[in-house]
Amino acid sequence: MKINPFELERYFAKYEFTSKYLLSSSDCESLSLHELMQMADAETHYLWENLKLGYTESSGHPKLKAEIVKLYHSISADEINVMVPEEGIFVAMNCMLERGDHVISTFPGYQSLFEIANSMGCEVSKWAPQYQKGWQFNIAELESLIQKNTKLIVINFPHNPTGATISKENLLEIISLCKQSNILLFSDEMYRFLEYTPKDQLPSASDLYENAISLFGLSKSFALPGLRIGWLTSKNKRLMQEIASFKDYTTICNNAPSEILSIIALRNKDKIFKRNLKIILENLETLNLFFRKHKTMFEWCPPKAGPIAFPGLKTELSVQQFCIDLVEQKSVMLLPSSVYKFAGNYFRIGFARKNMKEALVNLENYILEKQKITGLN
Repeated sequence: MKINPFELERYFAKYEFTSKYLLSSSDCESLSLHELMQMADAETHYLWENLKLGYTESSGHPKLKAEIVKLYHSISADEINVMVPEEGIFVAMNCMLERGDHVISTFPGYQSLFEIANSMGCEVSKWAPQYQKGWQFNIAELESLIQKNTKLIVINFPHNPTGATISKENLLEIISLCKQSNILLFSDEMYRFLEYTPKDQLPSASDLYENAISLFGLSKSFALPGLRIGWLTSKNKRLMQEIASFKDYTTICNNAPSEILSIIALRNKDKIFKRNLKIILENLETLNLFFRKHKTMFEWCPPKAGPIAFPGLKTELSVQQFCIDLVEQKSVMLLPSSVYKFAGNYFRIGFARKNMKEALVNLENYILEKQKITGLN
């Protein structure tokens, strides 16, 4: 399989580690090792201090899976396979799909969710949201995309990059559509538990539908992307067996230190979620004020979940040029919609970093300087 370049990752590779302010990051302010170890109980402290750096159990440490189970209503330990989040997408798509299958995916989005299928020779239809006082995904539009050979529907809620989400009723409608036509459902749930209010919190699709497979992990909601730990959950035993076999050709097993650190994180999930949501909600208030001040230049409606949003740039200047000028002149990184191959003058902004206010000062200085020179408004 020859796969197209991952446009978002190539853009990040160019600017992520040279920019002072990452105002487009989709993860939360990362926890330090010291902060995480401060949360360790006696058992996990012992596991860490006495860890042998040998091979680990392929599907994940039993104590880690025992903690993951607590995030679900009906998933059991043998319905979990722990792996790198990106690996989870790659492995699952290869196990579910064949050349000629039809796939529907939320779009714009994390490129792996549809590009792997495309590179395998599948036909891909994109389910895009409309901007109506915020980004909205219409279930009727999803239904209209279903074909006789639709094999898989891919969803991602809370959604990257728009920050959109759906209701539990909408999720049940999607599952009903899948059941009617015997369609598999892949649910990217990497931003789960970052909904701003409990009423907007979605259950895992893998809890609700036997032919759903869900992806979750520690990169976003847990503020631990450096651990590279995620997992797939599904009640479809045949599919999970195929995934376990395919993983023998990728990582085989997980990183031993990361698994122990992950157990610590999961045992402190409520504390970590509360910490991350505090950063997100405080920064969101600041963003609302910023965009209200610059409403002639930006189109903005705050999201209901997650650490990212997808506002519009209301100028003749292309958003790609705007973002490149900004990062090169002020060392502030935003992500233009062009990296998603999504039409329109939109950009991804992230607001779960502690230095966001400082980054906004630099963004505002750029805007003011640009206005003086070109009359940009």
